[in-house]
Amino acid sequence: MNFLRKQLDKIKPNFDKGGKFEKYAPVYFAFDTFLFVPNHTTKKGAHVRDGNDLKRLMYVVVLALLPALFFGMWNVGYQHYSQLPNPTNDPNFVFPFMDVFMFGALKVIPMVIVSYVVGLGIEFLFAISRGHEVNEGYLVTGMLIPLIMPVDLPLWMLAISVVFAVVIGKEVFGGTGMNIMNPALIARAFAFFSYAPYMSGDKVWVADASTIDGVSGETILGTLASNNPINYSVFDTFMGYVPGSIGETSVLMILIGAALLIYTGVASWRIMLAGVVGASVMGLLFNAWGVNALMQFPWWEHLLVGGFAFGIVFMATDPVTAAQTNTGKWIYGFLIGIFAIMIRVFNGAYPEGIMMAILLMNVFSPTIDHYVVQGNINRRKKRLAKNLKTA
Repeated sequence: MNFLRKQLDKIKPNFDKGGKFEKYAPVYFAFDTFLFVPNHTTKKGAHVRDGNDLKRLMYVVVLALLPALFFGMWNVGYQHYSQLPNPTNDPNFVFPFMDVFMFGALKVIPMVIVSYVVGLGIEFLFAISRGHEVNEGYLVTGMLIPLIMPVDLPLWMLAISVVFAVVIGKEVFGGTGMNIMNPALIARAFAFFSYAPYMSGDKVWVADASTIDGVSGETILGTLASNNPINYSVFDTFMGYVPGSIGETSVLMILIGAALLIYTGVASWRIMLAGVVGASVMGLLFNAWGVNALMQFPWWEHLLVGGFAFGIVFMATDPVTAAQTNTGKWIYGFLIGIFAIMIRVFNGAYPEGIMMAILLMNVFSPTIDHYVVQGNINRRKKRLAKNLKTA
């Protein structure tokens, strides 16, 4: 690392003000701070002694996503191979673990590469044109986008979705920290409404289902929306042995990531807990109503299926688009849980509601914080007036 540090320092004058590559300084400093903790200090304003900067916090989130990513790779292969004919006469035959994992990896890794190459390419272009440092937020967004997509989504559709999310969802608002909605969810929403046949149905959740006869895989929510019985156990749904988006199926892997985010203080446990409570309340109300299969589905199982767990842990807690006040976080998370289950049950054409619920509450989170802060101000004014009156 010392050799690399010396080489970077050697070429640094070319990117400083007045250097021949001054225009491309954002690219240099992006790689420099990606590899090393920045050694500069604040000159004015607040001074914080901390080795963690935004990039380091993003690394923690990416690390928390790795269990879901690796399990997703295995599950892609598992869902594919489990529907193929047994190549032997042995009823206990199982496909080798590495064959299953490598099949999934070869499907998922290109999606991750496309997401990062396209997204970071746009970030670099905007940084160079605006003359500021490269925004770090895409380190997480670039991982989230492929994890919430079906495995067979064509790479060019994924690339266009990334372009829309980064340009329209973030850069037009000023870049990282200025966007009003989660860019990864904007990418999914764009793909869903633009390429609906590739984002729903029983042929998109299992690799090669559209090209191999007899291979298909409807999600649990899609099955329930059609009033058909499900063939998966609670254990299957908790572990993630079910069809679905790449990173959203395993609640266990998501909980491991959630534990890391909470332990490090990167994500808000209040939003996560409030979301679970809100979803539970709405699930109980629908269980009491019980008109169709989705309403009759046990409230606690609603927490295990679809993208709810992944969304409430990794999407709803986005510090840019979530509520900022502690009271606001409780309200924000609770309403996400309420709307996620409500959309899931009432919208038969789109039985997964967590995406729309989070995007909706992203829009209202500043309003929630405004009224929370205003309420605190009004209470303090009343308290002050009362003290002055009794003084």
